[in-house]
Amino acid sequence: MNIIASHTVPAIEHKIRLQEYAISIFPQINSRSALKKAIAKKLVLLDGQKATTADWIQPGQKIELLEDKFQQRKIFTFILEVLYEDEYLAVVHKPSGIPTNGNYFRTLENALPHNLSVSNLEDALRYPVPVHRLDNPTAGIILVAKTRKVQQVLHSSFENKSIHKTYHAVVHGKLQSAVTQNVSIDGKAATTIFEPVDNFEIEDEVFSLVRAKPITGRTHQIRIHLSNISLPIVGDTIYGIDEGYFKNKNLYLLSSGISFGHPITSEEMEFELKLPKRFRNLSRHKCS
Repeated sequence: MNIIASHTVPAIEHKIRLQEYAISIFPQINSRSALKKAIAKKLVLLDGQKATTADWIQPGQKIELLEDKFQQRKIFTFILEVLYEDEYLAVVHKPSGIPTNGNYFRTLENALPHNLSVSNLEDALRYPVPVHRLDNPTAGIILVAKTRKVQQVLHSSFENKSIHKTYHAVVHGKLQSAVTQNVSIDGKAATTIFEPVDNFEIEDEVFSLVRAKPITGRTHQIRIHLSNISLPIVGDTIYGIDEGYFKNKNLYLLSSGISFGHPITSEEMEFELKLPKRFRNLSRHKCS
């Protein structure tokens, strides 16, 4: 079977089982049940050996994910905004409310075959696949691989932090100046840089438009780090606060930009989304 992703375990804060650690390291696996299923199907290798749910991990070990050749893709006929596509990769815009992947039908991954062509190259994947994830309520840019080589290179690029992502969020409170959060998540190092962009005042409450640059890619990282500094994202039902003016509104978090070197041509690629209307409309409440 083909190895589609690999991960080298960095320094970790405490002893942890593979079935707990590996949930967030591969974009193809986004839940404990999905990981257990992959291990049961012998699709996960630990230092080249078939992994088990009883395995413990240590720094320096290599975890690899094999391709599931028997997985059939159900096509979700949903139109996506395609920002770029060639024979090797694509860049698409995921709308809010649709999971990147997982044990659902209505996912971005299942919509990719409806929006992208299969590569004509010899090592083409059967279907285009996302190489990272966004939370269900988070909209924004997703990078997609169309060949096995590109899938592996892009995954490694995320591992070595040579792919740079930018987010925008509207938060409760005022961010006075740039700040870096270095607070671990689930025992894994996590770093995010936050920069103030604008401030608004609505019904006697101050809000900020914030630019976020995650250095690592932990689950819910930006949401957790902003909550930790008392700047919870508007519409965050997990780490946020009770809303007043924004009651029943969606999460105000957008993966707005990405830059990377093309894995085949080495061309510098950069993509940026225009802030959605609901973000731009806040300018009428701008603090004087």
